Amino acid sequence: MRLEFHTLDVFTSTRFGGNPLAVVLATDELSGEQMQAIAREFNLSETVFVRKPANPAHSAAVRIFAPNGEVPFAGHPTIGTAILLAESKTSSAETEQDAIITLEQQVGVVRVGVCLKPGVPGFAEFDAPKLPQDAGALPPVDKLAAGLGLISNEIGFENHRPRCFAAGPAFAMIPVSTLEAIAKARVCQPHWRAAFDEQGIVGAFLYSRQCEHTTSAFHARMFAPGMGIPEDPATGSAAICLAGAMHHFDDTPDGMHKRAVEQGYEMGRPSQIIMTNVIRGGELEAVRIGGQAVRVCEGKISV
Repeated sequence: MRLEFHTLDVFTSTRFGGNPLAVVLATDELSGEQMQAIAREFNLSETVFVRKPANPAHSAAVRIFAPNGEVPFAGHPTIGTAILLAESKTSSAETEQDAIITLEQQVGVVRVGVCLKPGVPGFAEFDAPKLPQDAGALPPVDKLAAGLGLISNEIGFENHRPRCFAAGPAFAMIPVSTLEAIAKARVCQPHWRAAFDEQGIVGAFLYSRQCEHTTSAFHARMFAPGMGIPEDPATGSAAICLAGAMHHFDDTPDGMHKRAVEQGYEMGRPSQIIMTNVIRGGELEAVRIGGQAVRVCEGKISV
């Protein structure tokens, strides 16, 4: 069996930036074990397997695999797959077109709005299928710092403190005081294992208000060695959790608040995630994640 695949760079408008993604089409006959083997072969943060939807009104069903396991939901696979499917349905590349791509994922049905403009990489945006929830405290700061190769006073800024948030996948949200400190962070074993591996999280998402670009609100990094991801260039699902941290720690008024999150700079893969928080009556009502994606290559894989 030979299956068509495409790779895209997501959360970027430039090839060889952003977070690379593989999308394999027409995979209804594959077993979970075969999908996992293919994901390990691509060895990217995630690989998407597109299948026929259970509901014919939907665009597709998808399964998402990291190198070390299946995940129920992830942001950059949602963005990249939606843009790829929208482009495949487009009759002309000469006019601006909008599309709604509905993806059946393990977390539930995710509706993605896609905007395609001539000569510009596609843009997609989705509402988080689950709002971020406070998932509890983390180990003491000195333990977290040791796991990240930092010192205790480099963790935390303003009133932001380490906290676990979940929106489906759970992340340790680690505020870091400076751009210099976040740049030197790394996975330090065996301290990492003691700090993070027993928390039931996907990984650690570090964020700082100090940024490379004045248009960005946060600079971020994400480490998930337990999932086979030493570092991720852009993490949409963690950006949803960042919205939870913002709502928890910041006194943000009612309204719609759009923020750019830069990530991947330390890896040489600059990424930009657009995070929009909708607050009404003092409560976080919705979180939207958006970004661009550009195609890189395509081919056939034998199974």
